[in-house]
Amino acid sequence: MNLVIQSPSPISDSHSRPLAALARSKDTQRVDDTLLRLLAADPLQRPDIDAYCGAHALDYAYVQPGAKLADFGLVAMDMDSTLITIECIDEIADFCGLKAEVAAITEASMRGEIKDFKESLTRRVALLKGLDASALERVYEERLQLSPGAERMLEGARAAGMKTLLVSGGFTFFTERLKARLGLDYAYANTLEIVDGKLTGKVVGEIVDADAKARTLVETCAKIGIEPKRAIAMGDGSNDLKMMAEAGLSVAFRAKPVVRQSASVAFNFVGLDGLLRMF
Repeated sequence: MNLVIQSPSPISDSHSRPLAALARSKDTQRVDDTLLRLLAADPLQRPDIDAYCGAHALDYAYVQPGAKLADFGLVAMDMDSTLITIECIDEIADFCGLKAEVAAITEASMRGEIKDFKESLTRRVALLKGLDASALERVYEERLQLSPGAERMLEGARAAGMKTLLVSGGFTFFTERLKARLGLDYAYANTLEIVDGKLTGKVVGEIVDADAKARTLVETCAKIGIEPKRAIAMGDGSNDLKMMAEAGLSVAFRAKPVVRQSASVAFNFVGLDGLLRMF
């Protein structure tokens, strides 16, 4: 395998020799200041590489020689804390003075400590009952930011001929706006019930949990005529694991430990555009 090492800041030359030794690679290529490629690396050395890279704030990925982004046909992304930097429900809750309470449930759910995502979401949404729906617009306008490298990653994916899917346990209020803003092909999320301009504390229709995310990825692949193994799935929480398991390449983005351990690749330091630089 090729071993790609990347960092958001310049990688010191002093890392080349120890990385090559740990990877059992005899040829190191410096692509640019922030990216090294080690050829014919031994994937069984992953634990040593993981420890070294973690200690030095480097991200790594084992990549098949000759693999191209164009080998894939779909990139499927989680929204909260993946495509964007915030958890929307936590920020909505801030407008009714319940951010800490809701965020604690969100964090436990994403770490996998609350096994039933539907129960977790139902509990959190119920706390929003009576809130003026204008809070959603304020979260979008004032607090929502794209994760580093998001737009560059999407441009690169489109240039490689890939379709884009945003699939979220969050809310259509945000996914539909992001779909239009970023030119995404597909978006799927939960719908908050709003009556007379107020949140009712309920979700309309099926709740998008881990199973629904995985099913959406598989159905979208079928729609565009590719096998799920030609999909890339990116996420950060335990409710992304089933979707990531269906994909041919899974990327844990600044993710919870349970997700980093299961993913093909973990980006702990670089932006989402690290996906492009892998290839």
